[in-house]
Amino acid sequence: MLKDSTMWYASWFDTPYYHILYKDRGQQEARVFMDTLTNYLNLDHDEKILDLACGKGRHSIYLNQLGYDVTGIDLSKNSIEYASQFENDTLRFKVHDMCAPYPGKFSAVFNLFTSFGYFEKEEENLNTIKAIKSDLNEKGLGVIDFMNVAYVTANLVPEETKEIEGITFYIKKYVKEGYIYKEIRFTDNNEEFLFTEKVKAITLKDFERYFEKAEIDLLDIFGNYQLEKFHQTTSPRLILIFK
Repeated sequence: MLKDSTMWYASWFDTPYYHILYKDRGQQEARVFMDTLTNYLNLDHDEKILDLACGKGRHSIYLNQLGYDVTGIDLSKNSIEYASQFENDTLRFKVHDMCAPYPGKFSAVFNLFTSFGYFEKEEENLNTIKAIKSDLNEKGLGVIDFMNVAYVTANLVPEETKEIEGITFYIKKYVKEGYIYKEIRFTDNNEEFLFTEKVKAITLKDFERYFEKAEIDLLDIFGNYQLEKFHQTTSPRLILIFK
């Protein structure tokens, strides 16, 4: 049985099974969110955007289609290798750890779809916030799109099964010691696999504490991809705009 490493995201995100399980994530929803977000931020179409933890590049590619100069970075070599086929003069992808600043300055840094809170050490979350700050130009804005922990825990589905491309994924979700876990078990070619996603249950107050330590100003808080007002119990997302 293949088990995940301590840095679960370094192993799980690099497997083909991760992309099989999540292949049906809503492209249309992502595009509408990018349209709404870039309009709200009032970004000119030639400005530079850093897509932090970009995965296979679905947000980066669409942002580039809108006219932005986009850099997508991710720790997963396989994801970056896939995304690199879409590169052009104003779209590039690099393997990079988001805990450290990326060379360059950007009008916006996006961290989307709960691509935060993976780390074992608390200071790495703060280091990521500080890295975002250092990557922003003088007028730049940061965006973190995270889950609303209160909503997610209240609506958690403990167990479910998904069959995709002939593989049956058995998924178990639970909350333990300040983290939200998702255990993913499946068998392929007579080999059993187990991966565990683990994301810190970071609340708005936790983010406010990070921002205070990093000397960052929180400008707006939204609760969904339509950028409607955040409500502690009913909003599915926690979207933070800061500088």
